[in-house]
Amino acid sequence: MTLSVVTLPGDGVGPEVTAQATRVLQAVSELLKLNIEIHEALIGGAALDSVGNPLPAQTLEHCRSANAVFLGAVGGPQWEEAEVELRPEQGLLGLRKALGLFANLRPIKIHPTLMDASALRPERLKEVDILIIRELTGGLYFGKRGRSANHAFDTCEYSASEIERISRLAGNLAKTRRGKVTSVDKANVLDTSRLWRDTVNKVFTAEFADIKLEHNYVDAAAMYLLSRPADFDVLLTENMFGDILSDEASMLSGSLGLLPSASLSTDGPGLFEPVHGSAPDIAGQNIANPCGAILSVSMLLRHSLNQPRAAAAVDQAVAGVLEDGLRTSDLAVVEGDTISTTAFGDAVLSRLTF
Repeated sequence: MTLSVVTLPGDGVGPEVTAQATRVLQAVSELLKLNIEIHEALIGGAALDSVGNPLPAQTLEHCRSANAVFLGAVGGPQWEEAEVELRPEQGLLGLRKALGLFANLRPIKIHPTLMDASALRPERLKEVDILIIRELTGGLYFGKRGRSANHAFDTCEYSASEIERISRLAGNLAKTRRGKVTSVDKANVLDTSRLWRDTVNKVFTAEFADIKLEHNYVDAAAMYLLSRPADFDVLLTENMFGDILSDEASMLSGSLGLLPSASLSTDGPGLFEPVHGSAPDIAGQNIANPCGAILSVSMLLRHSLNQPRAAAAVDQAVAGVLEDGLRTSDLAVVEGDTISTTAFGDAVLSRLTF
């Protein structure tokens, strides 16, 4: 059986970290004889420059027929400043919608050797292991919007069915972890949040009575992520709140470059990408941290290709590199040898065993 993976290197440092992720995926395929075929396609600014569309029809066709999709990054200042209607980020939003990617998973786990990289004191980081589950296709980012010279509006909308779907995923994943879900909303102000809270309560009462459920207002959740992050297990949020809180939580690790993510649909291919953006200020210098990209390959193997053994091997290889004191420049604050993007990929490959 042939497994198909589409890679979308994108913009900025995207091609650099994608190259290392692809090397690891190819090595796993060869070592375990998984017969993974990898195809590259355009997205974002690279696609705009090449064909005038941030999500070309051919790219979308390839992604729909694949078992999984890997994305590097999209965006950059050259497209933000241009007077054009289309933006690189529209390619990513369009892909999420076309593939029905309703759930974004961002694990936040602190490697013991990197605690000094965080802005928080090490004692606050002990036992931090958070899984943020963000609803991805509803809310403010997909509602009706408009702008005139002196007025603008963005509409936040949710249906009960959208909330039920993401709540069930959170409940099922909590069963495989510590059995606690914290749902985030602003139910003291927003009607969408009141519907969110009521619906989450109904789902968990009916289907997940064994899971401990609590509710936080979004502003309180933001404070608790910094003051007592180890108290969280599964953090369930709507789209915009999840976007903000997951970026805040990523800094617990000390660098955006360390963290992976997965975006999942009901039955189609998942999309896997590092949390960081395109980082145009360091693009082309071979210094970007590929750790998040390589760990995204681990999530791809686990969630879309049903290869938990291979996923665990990738996780262990990355952990081994960090334990050996090898660091990219974003982690220079932590004691160890600073190496390039490519050298980090080399080190992971040398530790990949089954």
